[in-house]
Amino acid sequence: MKYMLLINAGSIDQGGGAAECTVEEWMAYDKEVRDAGIFVSGESLADLVTATTVHVDEAGKRTVTDGPFAEAREVLGGFYVIDVPDLDVALDWAARCPGARGSGSMVVRPIADFGA
Repeated sequence: MKYMLLINAGSIDQGGGAAECTVEEWMAYDKEVRDAGIFVSGESLADLVTATTVHVDEAGKRTVTDGPFAEAREVLGGFYVIDVPDLDVALDWAARCPGARGSGSMVVRPIADFGA
């Protein structure tokens, strides 16, 4: 079954990355996921200053603003999609991710299968 691991950084360094993990830790985790044969896809998102938010009101009017500016402390930093047997295995992989440490967190969600 496929699961998306959403990486939420609780604190960001000056370069826009997760402040509580090193690049080497991310590279090691990425290699582990790939070597385990469970990697489906994944990306790291660019710095927050490049984000744009789109909102469409009930009348269909589109409003575009710079940045996410959500009232949340966590920032979506990237994601992995993994293919593992069950939720317990997905949770184990999420717990191993550097992004789960300190003020960070991982959201684990099954990928919907509409029989395509």
